Amino acid sequence: MLPALRPGDRLLVDPGAFRGRFPKAGEVVVVDDPEGRVRWLVKRVAAVDAPGGTIEVRGDSADRSRDSRHFGPVPLRAVVGRAYRIYLPIQRRRPL
Repeated sequence: MLPALRPGDRLLVDPGAFRGRFPKAGEVVVVDDPEGRVRWLVKRVAAVDAPGGTIEVRGDSADRSRDSRHFGPVPLRAVVGRAYRIYLPIQRRRPL
């Protein structure tokens, strides 16, 4: 899969997107970094374990990505929101 995002992209994030529903596979989400290296990670949902209250996240660049293959499933409470649009740089402005 080609990466949807590039370094320097600025995103619009809906923090209320998952009130009343679980994330769906394929959606781009912002999650608290479980390892604490950075504040947030932007990843694609790979799988949802609703009874377990977790999601598996993957980066689009599998060979360079820190994701659930390294740190395991992410609790739903760590999901900050759904990233839905690149707004900067202007030439890359588009929905995700």
